[in-house]
Amino acid sequence: MKLHELKPAKGAVKKTKRKGRGTGSGLGKTAGRGSNGQNSRSGGGVRIGFEGGQMPLIRRLPKRGFTNIFKKQFSAINVDELNRFENGTEITAELLKEAGVIKKIEKDGLKILGDGNLEKNVTVKAQKFTKSAIEKIEAAGGKVEVM
Repeated sequence: MKLHELKPAKGAVKKTKRKGRGTGSGLGKTAGRGSNGQNSRSGGGVRIGFEGGQMPLIRRLPKRGFTNIFKKQFSAINVDELNRFENGTEITAELLKEAGVIKKIEKDGLKILGDGNLEKNVTVKAQKFTKSAIEKIEAAGGKVEVM
């Protein structure tokens, strides 16, 4: 079989229905819309969520919770993920993104959490650190710089 001989299996491809192309087509005149009513007209139909005047479901359900507009968002990583870098490396959010440790740098920056162990002495520059993270980085001989 060659590329020019390829074709879909029999019955796999159906011809599209050509509406409003004469009475012989089976979908002429009203084009399958029926004679009268809202949906037979051009531009007819109801908006999404409309239930014929009945109070819509979305308005019947109670509202829940709220969105805190002052919420801070950090890209968080644990200290054990810093072991992949060499001794003496200066670690920033940009370096972590390049290395694939974090997917994106959140708007409020980077936060280092204290889970795991750190064997390398590295300098870490971030916006926030937990107390345990600071202790572990400094115990390994590294430095902590709050940006």
